[in-house]
Amino acid sequence: MKIIYETGSVTGITAGTPGPVGVLLAHGAGAGQDHPWIVTVREGLARHGLFVMSFNYRYTEAGRKSPDRMPTLLAVHRAAADALAKECDRVVLAGKSMGGRVGSHLAGDESWPAAALVYFGYPLVPMGKGEPRPTDHLRAIGAPQLFFAGTRDRLSPPALIADVARSVPDGTLEVVEDGDHSFKVLKRSATTSEATLDAIIDTTATWLTTRTQGS
Repeated sequence: MKIIYETGSVTGITAGTPGPVGVLLAHGAGAGQDHPWIVTVREGLARHGLFVMSFNYRYTEAGRKSPDRMPTLLAVHRAAADALAKECDRVVLAGKSMGGRVGSHLAGDESWPAAALVYFGYPLVPMGKGEPRPTDHLRAIGAPQLFFAGTRDRLSPPALIADVARSVPDGTLEVVEDGDHSFKVLKRSATTSEATLDAIIDTTATWLTTRTQGS
């Protein structure tokens, strides 16, 4: 489907059947909505009965590697959320890394009425930096927020994410043992990367079913 924003359009892909709750799934900085990780999560959540829409940001749609500046990311993200809101009564803003952060600014800074937010590796610590990003906008979000953080993730260290989850009005943290920023686990782990991602999808679907019913 085509998503129209202020100065152009990007492509969206849906999975599942429209219902009361829709999930907007935003990709991370390094890959678009066709990346296997996004495809797996999109299709996996749909198998749980959720209507899911992913989309490309402008730079991804144009085949560029460097992300757009935040105002452009927000403009595209807002247009995608508005498009999904026409199909569902309530919209969950979910995203991988950067996509989750942009969604949080849409809800926290612009008061977009998200039913809930899900962060698959919230990039709290920028790449190559030591200091965490400000999180004041997260505390302005009244909707439930679910954070996934791998124990090997330097951008989303569980200890720091735990502090963030405790500081927001309604935060939940799920720690992924041995997971990196994409939740890949070590070969010596008791499980596989595929099984780990399946478990994350299951946890997300269960949490959303519980937290968005009647909201």
